[in-house]
Amino acid sequence: METPFWLDSSTHRSWLDEQSRTLLRFHRAMLQGEWIVELDDDGRPRTSPEREGESLLNVTRFTHSFALGELLGVPGCASLVEAGLRALERHEDSEHGGWWELVSPSGPLDRSKTAYGHAHVLLAAGSARQAGHDTDGLLQRVTEVLETHFVESSSGASRESFEEDWREREEYRGANSNMHLMEASLCAYDATGDERHATRASAIATQLIHRLARSRDWMLAEHYGADWSERLDYNRERPDDPFRPYGVTIGHLLEWSRLLVDLDHLARPGDEWAREAATHLFRRALEVGWDEVRGGLAYTVDFDAGPSNPDKYWWPVAEGIAASAVFLRLTGDSYYDTWYRRFWEFAATYFVDDVRGGWYCELGPDNERKDGPWYGKPDVYHTLQATLIPRVPIAASVAGSLRRA
Repeated sequence: METPFWLDSSTHRSWLDEQSRTLLRFHRAMLQGEWIVELDDDGRPRTSPEREGESLLNVTRFTHSFALGELLGVPGCASLVEAGLRALERHEDSEHGGWWELVSPSGPLDRSKTAYGHAHVLLAAGSARQAGHDTDGLLQRVTEVLETHFVESSSGASRESFEEDWREREEYRGANSNMHLMEASLCAYDATGDERHATRASAIATQLIHRLARSRDWMLAEHYGADWSERLDYNRERPDDPFRPYGVTIGHLLEWSRLLVDLDHLARPGDEWAREAATHLFRRALEVGWDEVRGGLAYTVDFDAGPSNPDKYWWPVAEGIAASAVFLRLTGDSYYDTWYRRFWEFAATYFVDDVRGGWYCELGPDNERKDGPWYGKPDVYHTLQATLIPRVPIAASVAGSLRRA
């Protein structure tokens, strides 16, 4: 007897819905007064604005995630989105433009302006707009900053970081920040219909995947010089760097694969290569990254597919869930249902905290819990999307899928 796909199961979809609501309930506590902080295992503040400052990344992902909750129809999310948008105001540099990375009650602690941070400002603004919030001014300002300072005319991809006054900080280009800018650009396009955002998303994907990843048999390098030459030894001594690790980042191959399907969905001339590349990235990630003995995904592998950092973080599995769901919906191929179940089985066994809520964030190679570089339960963004994407149609953005559904 043929086994039905989980995506077609009403009981599985009900389980996903409960997981979404549990995550939103748990991570409401990130808002402490007017500040947005990280949480420990019990959902208590793990950081404080006085000690560590408030991170632009936490503010934007919080805002984006609760905008998704609002689009899902969960009461109480709209006020949290508004709190997130107010928090963004204290990160904005009224003199030079752009958004600071880290602020405290006494003022900015880190005045740098990064592609990673600004990508997430665009994402938060796009998702909040699709949930019904007035972010037109915010979208205009962040788009102008991105087009003026970050996006290169030559490649169409993004520079990495600047000082407060827009002096470039480093001769570096990063795949990670560009991937998130692609995601944010697709969301902004979904929110506004502004072709600049779709064009930017396409240019980023073309540079990083169609040109660079394809030339390396889909083993995408993360780090580049200002001329887009590969820096293969970058951070070799820091395999656990949370944002710029050495080697090939398995979770990013899966994340790129899903975003390429979203790009392909727009059916723009010149992007016909995207679906084929997405399939290659998905299969390559599992070929070199899945632990066949204990399960789970390695954080990174070397460029010859040998081990680099075999620790297992929560977010690559979440991205595996999302990507396999998208491919299953796209193709109806049972191969992707097998992986979808496998990812969820691992996540439910090792990461999902059914008692307190949220997901644990890190395991060692033996699947035992560990700490560092991640601590507590810092993330609702990846985990919430893993529970939402399997339930909505393919679209340019998760927010757009929920809005249309």
